[in-house]
Order: sequence, then C-alpha cells, then structure tokens
Amino acid sequence: MDMIHVRAVCPPDLTERTMALLSAEPCVLNLFLQPGSVRNPDGDAIECDVLTGAANEVLRGLRDLGLERRGSIVLDPVDTVFSERAARAGADELGARLRAPVWEQVEARIRAEGRYPPSFYLFLVIAGVIGAVGIITNSQILIVAAMVVGPEYGAITSVALGIDRRSRPRIQQGLTALLVGFVLAVAATLLFGLLVRGLGLQPEAFDLGIRPVSNLINTPNFFSAVVAVLAGIVGIVSLTEARTSALLGVFISVTTIPAGADIGVSSAFGSWHEAWGSLLQLLLNIVVLIVVGTGTLKCQRAVWRRVSARRHERAVRPTA
Repeated sequence: MDMIHVRAVCPPDLTERTMALLSAEPCVLNLFLQPGSVRNPDGDAIECDVLTGAANEVLRGLRDLGLERRGSIVLDPVDTVFSERAARAGADELGARLRAPVWEQVEARIRAEGRYPPSFYLFLVIAGVIGAVGIITNSQILIVAAMVVGPEYGAITSVALGIDRRSRPRIQQGLTALLVGFVLAVAATLLFGLLVRGLGLQPEAFDLGIRPVSNLINTPNFFSAVVAVLAGIVGIVSLTEARTSALLGVFISVTTIPAGADIGVSSAFGSWHEAWGSLLQLLLNIVVLIVVGTGTLKCQRAVWRRVSARRHERAVRPTA
C-alpha cells in the first residue's frame, strides 16, 4: 500500500476549511490537528496520511486554499504501512488510481537533478576524460563507467519539464548547463588526446585505425535514434515511479558523454570525419531525449487524468 505523509502549516482562518476538505476524503487517514503550535510561519499544525492515488487531488485542494502561499506543505514518503482500513479505502475508492504518481514528488525529483553547481561541470569533465580513455584503449567498460558518472540526464529531464510546464527560465538554464558542460568536457578530452598523442601513449591498434568503440560512437544511425527514444521513455517513467535501477539503465544506454569525449579525441588525432559524426550523435541523443521526455510526461499526465475522470464518473453516476 503506497502512502505519503503530509505535514501542513495552516493559517487559523483557513483551518476549518482545510480540515473539512481532508475529512471529506476517504483516502485521507490519521488526520491530526494541533492548533497554534507552529512558528515561522505561525499557524496550526495539520498532519495526515494520504494514499498516493488520491494525493494529487488532495494536494491540489490544499494549494487552492492557499496553504502553499500562506503556510507550508511538506511531503514525506511512507515506506511501510500496516492498515486494513487503508487497504479497504484503496480498493474501494481508487481502483486503477492506486498506483498513480504524485506529480509534486515527480517534479521535485526532476527539479533536484536540474541544479547546476560546480560539481555538475566537474562530473561532466571527469566523465568525458574517462570516456576518452575508453575510446583510446577500446575499453567498453570505461565507456559504461563514463555514462554512469555523467550528470547530463538530470539537465535533459529538467529541460523536458520546463517545456511541459512552459517555464522558459528552466529551459534556458538547462540548455545553458548542457552547452557549457559539454564544451568543457570536449575541451578537456581534446587536451587529454593531445597529451596522449604528444607523448605517443596511444595503443598501436588505435594508431592503425582499429577503433571499434569509437566507430560505434561516431556513426549515428537508425538504431541510435531507436535507443534514444526508448531510453527517453524509460527515463521519465522510472522518474515518475522512482525506479532507480531502471534509471541507471538509461544512463548506460544513451551515447551523450561518449559522443562528447569522441569529439575531443578525434579532433586531437586529426580525425575530423569521426569528430563530426560524434557531434551529430551527441545532438541526436540530446534532442531526442528532450522531445521524447516531454512527450512522455504529457502522455502520462493525460492517461492518469483520464483514469481519474473515469473513476469519478463511475462514482457519481446514479444507480438504477
């Protein structure tokens, strides 16, 4: 049984309406009120547990009352629940909505990854250099390691959320972070490639043009697009359902960091055709991930809205 714990600070003049809203919802359990107990902001403390399938409607009602502006709303995940009452309420009231995502939590997870401190750029540079070592040594393991280290997917999903929410600042911040981050990563891998070439440290196979890893990266094709589309869908779905293992799989499947690394390595060794192919691969993956991520967010919202509407229609339909 999935449930969230809601802690709210409510202005006294809204307490009666807030309690009435929560009391009328069968999927709200363990409702608790402690008047005048909160400071900064001052108000009444209200706590309750809400089945996740009903959380979107409950939170929308609290925000419409003004608690978000005049007080505060805090959500805590509930890991384990032992309650026959909660199980009955979920089965009777929610049906298919029992597993509906809580969109405030989904967006909070995406916003958390859409922050760009100096470590974001540091991780991109480090991932790029790891990818460069994997390309030069033809090591697929290091390419996978570079994909896991790279933080760029957080910026990509943040841009997708910005498009979905029509938030221009979020879109601009995400795209700027991606541009600056990949420019730094390419510059670092270019310098690393020049150092390796200058010292003659590249393996003989790489010198002879035997570059299976690089050839896979710098050759965008139909299959690259298919993988990017599927990764974009899985990435957003895993974020909405908090499936970290699936999200890790997305990190390993998209060819963004390896493509950025190959731009620098190929440029350092004068392989301009390969550098151009890697640039196309990089742009293809980023654009497809953003477009598919935005579309998947919109589709999921629409599907769950439809499920909620059908459930509501059946609930209010008069019986013969």
